Amino acid sequence: MLSRLSQTLVPAIGRLTVTADAGADIAPGSIIAANHTSLADPAIVLAALRRLGVRPVVMAAAGLWRLPLLGRALAREGHIPVHRRDRRAAQALDLAAVALGEGRPVLIYAEGGLPLRRDAAEAAPGTFRSGLARLAERTGAPVVPVGQAGARRVTSGSVTKQLAGLVTSPVRRPGLHVHVGTPLTLTGDQAARTAQAYGAVTDAWRTAAARLGEPAALAA
Repeated sequence: MLSRLSQTLVPAIGRLTVTADAGADIAPGSIIAANHTSLADPAIVLAALRRLGVRPVVMAAAGLWRLPLLGRALAREGHIPVHRRDRRAAQALDLAAVALGEGRPVLIYAEGGLPLRRDAAEAAPGTFRSGLARLAERTGAPVVPVGQAGARRVTSGSVTKQLAGLVTSPVRRPGLHVHVGTPLTLTGDQAARTAQAYGAVTDAWRTAAARLGEPAALAA
């Protein structure tokens, strides 16, 4: 349902394009790691992945499960609530490991939150938390880096600016781009694995942002 909804809504708010590295196959049971810049980017990434025939399990903030209709849909489809700074936080990795073991791809946002910036410009991903590296080590699953750019043109900044951006985006139709990088197997200790994943997602983001002519990416 989330993938179908994203595929329907995203073309209404912007012009989405998708590219991939040669041989960037998303195999069953892959961890898909994407950069997180805006409340809009999960829908954009899901729409892009659906174009590629991929419908992942999404790891998302547990607060979304408290929204009546959305929460029921998320639970029904097996998406995974992440309880940050809570003793239940480890359960998310347990559920993700089960999904990967069943051959389902899992979409994870390793930054663990949104940037505090109020401008709509692109910037490199924030620091990754350790969950991605721990999940990859535990399951041996390949990591597919995904970079998205343009989502901040839809929603960013204060609540008022985000609402205004969402309302005006069907008229503005900002450019949105998602790039899928080459899958990699993380190696080394937890810090090394985290650094490898961060570098790959940053490269994918840089490719996506450059496609939109974003100055931040061109200078990075």
